[in-house]
Amino acid sequence: MLPRRLVIASNNAGKLRELQALLAPAGVEVIAQAALGIAGAEEPHRTFVENALAKARHAARASGLPALADDSGLCCVALGGAPGVRSARFAGEGASDADNNAELVRRLAPYADRRAHYVCVLVALAHADDPEPLLAEARWYGTIVDEPRGHGGFGYDPHFFLPQLGQTAAQLAPAHKNAISHRGQALAALREKLRNHWGW
Repeated sequence: MLPRRLVIASNNAGKLRELQALLAPAGVEVIAQAALGIAGAEEPHRTFVENALAKARHAARASGLPALADDSGLCCVALGGAPGVRSARFAGEGASDADNNAELVRRLAPYADRRAHYVCVLVALAHADDPEPLLAEARWYGTIVDEPRGHGGFGYDPHFFLPQLGQTAAQLAPAHKNAISHRGQALAALREKLRNHWGW
């Protein structure tokens, strides 16, 4: 049986916090790739699943350990799915969350349709050449509001409004967000696969 250690192929502090919280109940030790001196992988692809696979393979090869990669982002109906895989750099390379949010609000200004959803694709590899990657994905539906609300979360959370709750993702308590978010849903599905396929 594989040791319950996973290198997380991400340098995003918000994602790392959420993944650690979500994996802890399964007894999985989470190691950030940066802690092992592993640089982030290139993300040249146009789909979440291709980028997640590339990141997981890179981290597994560099560490010699099982790896988990998350590729996720926000997709807006009116923008044809943008920002999509470019969510973290929507306003340009090195953009901050504030920069990306300002760009999102600017781009949506001409549109009445504010429907959007977060997408999360998770890929786990037992080793770099694993022919059977474990994949899980989920979507979290909401709308985009112009004025930010709340101080929690990260990314587009202050603008991602959940009509059924009357709050943005940034207004939710971390445990509540983890229970219902795209990442929480995807990780619940992945944990089932880790149990069934890896004996975790």
